[in-house]
Amino acid sequence: MTLVIGLVVHRSHHRLFQEAARTLTGVRLEWVDYEAEDEIRARTAGLLDRQRLDGLLLGPVPYARCRDLLPPDLPVTVTRSAGLDLALAWCRALARGWPATPVSIDTFDQETVDEVAAALDLDRERIACLPFDPDQPVAEIVEFHRRFLDRFGGRYVISVRTGVVAAFAGAVPVLSGLAGLGTIRAELHELALRSQSKRASERRFAAGVFLIAKPERSANLDRARIGLMNMLLNTPEYADGWIEDRGRRGVIVFAHQALFEAVTHNWVSLPVLAQAQDTLGVRVVAGFGVGPSARTCVALAERAANRAEQDDSPGAYLIEESGVMIGPMGPAGHPLHFTYRAHGAGIERLAERVGLSPATLSRLAAVERGLDGQAVSPSDLAGSLGITDPSGRRLIRKLSESGLVIPEGSAQVNRKGRPSRLYRLGIGAALAAGATAPAGPGDAAGGDGGRDGDGPVDGGRRDG
Repeated sequence: MTLVIGLVVHRSHHRLFQEAARTLTGVRLEWVDYEAEDEIRARTAGLLDRQRLDGLLLGPVPYARCRDLLPPDLPVTVTRSAGLDLALAWCRALARGWPATPVSIDTFDQETVDEVAAALDLDRERIACLPFDPDQPVAEIVEFHRRFLDRFGGRYVISVRTGVVAAFAGAVPVLSGLAGLGTIRAELHELALRSQSKRASERRFAAGVFLIAKPERSANLDRARIGLMNMLLNTPEYADGWIEDRGRRGVIVFAHQALFEAVTHNWVSLPVLAQAQDTLGVRVVAGFGVGPSARTCVALAERAANRAEQDDSPGAYLIEESGVMIGPMGPAGHPLHFTYRAHGAGIERLAERVGLSPATLSRLAAVERGLDGQAVSPSDLAGSLGITDPSGRRLIRKLSESGLVIPEGSAQVNRKGRPSRLYRLGIGAALAAGATAPAGPGDAAGGDGGRDGDGPVDGGRRDG
């Protein structure tokens, strides 16, 4: 799936960052250009609302303005000018025939200025430095430069702030200390690698074992286990998992690590345990294992489930191959969504209109929730559903005919070959628009609602 990286830059710097990103492949860029600093927060919030990002690159000023808006798990790179960028600014001054000192500098750290000044054998007493302070207004920075110019008679200043450049326009030359093309390119590539590594980590293989605790207290153990399996099958968040029986009192789920992170709210809680207690009347515990192979994952998950069974209340644990254990995860938290039967007759009517089974449409709705507004290619959609690429393209055409996908341009994943068309799923919006339709009989959550398959589209689970 194509990486999506956001860039928050001043409008005057857009071309520089665009040139730096020219060597990236397999990445789609989402731009936020601003003219004034007070525009940054609203524009960045708009980007985060409309697009799920794999990474974000921005400067110190934008980061200070919107850091509280950024998701805690979003890889972020803050571009900072280095000593090389300061040295290059001094070289430009010398090339214009200006003396290296006196000079006033802002945004650079004191240590960086001292290091470069020492390397160039400059008079440190005739260099003023004002390090970056996120709460300092531009007017105070301009006043700092003016006082130094009046005292020492300097001919120019070195600044990274576009507001300073605008304030001195036509009066005092301002040399930019902005990070150069090579620095920005290196930071973009590093961010892309971190984002790809995070995605790869989320796609690591994992296993979850759900056990009915105290089986001797269950009047009908087989019925409780079947009810537990149906509950998992009828929860869209588990749609990409492979669900099997695990003995008489257990169910095992094979999935990517990202699925389990989602259903446990990042290993904090597991609401399905409370749903099992309320609906089935049995205490269920769970264990998760993450490792390099299916055998290791299952062994770790069983150890974690056995540990959870030692507690007196429903709970879950995670054990990784490194030996790290996380838990207990309680049953509290926001409940997960049941499949189409929780939507009433709305999704059944929509599925009939589109020509797909309700189960398939429910899985597509689960995929859409996981994308969180991000566009997807037919190939990536096919991978999420476990079907072939041609089947994915046919599915996109069928959804497009019914207005359930919106074209979102294209992405050039590889240098060679044609760009891949991108689409944004609109199933959730269509369901919300029909949510006021009255529910028909038998539309309650649960039951065997996820079992009417669509051939290979439902091939990733035992609900065939």
